[in-house]
Amino acid sequence: MSKSISPLGQAVAALTRRARALGLTDSEWANRAGLWQETLSRLRRREACDFETLRSLAHAVGARLGVLEMPPPEATPDGHFPARVDRDYEERLLQLCASGELDAARWASAGPRFFMAGLAVMLASARDRDRRGLLALAERLHPGAAEVAVFERWLARTPVRPTRFLSLLDARPAHAA
Repeated sequence: MSKSISPLGQAVAALTRRARALGLTDSEWANRAGLWQETLSRLRRREACDFETLRSLAHAVGARLGVLEMPPPEATPDGHFPARVDRDYEERLLQLCASGELDAARWASAGPRFFMAGLAVMLASARDRDRRGLLALAERLHPGAAEVAVFERWLARTPVRPTRFLSLLDARPAHAA
């Protein structure tokens, strides 16, 4: 069985390929990055590292680190819901909800607007959440989303199980972006 490679492992592997293409050994690469060669060796076995370490390694091989937004999932034929919600997508939704972020553009980029508006209404019903802010967000995403009849339609069709989702969210620290 193959072991999955962590995101850090994938990044280090990509940077290693660049270093090799430049003809650099690990010692030369680490030296250019201002690091000990042992640091680079240990990094290959870790799941996390200091951002500055990774940035230094990238800079040493002429690469830059960046953030790539994950594309929203495929939508249902009517465009109102994601076609499916797998564990990775659910995790992205949980991260967004836990962040306390209320930027409509950020939420709209995470999934179909009607679905995301319903998610905001659902969160507004939870204890210790910014009810007014979340309801305003829902209205910006899909006007009328906070109306009872509209939210009932959302509840009837959503692929997210509200009780499960809210309990997973409650298990996270507040504003864990």
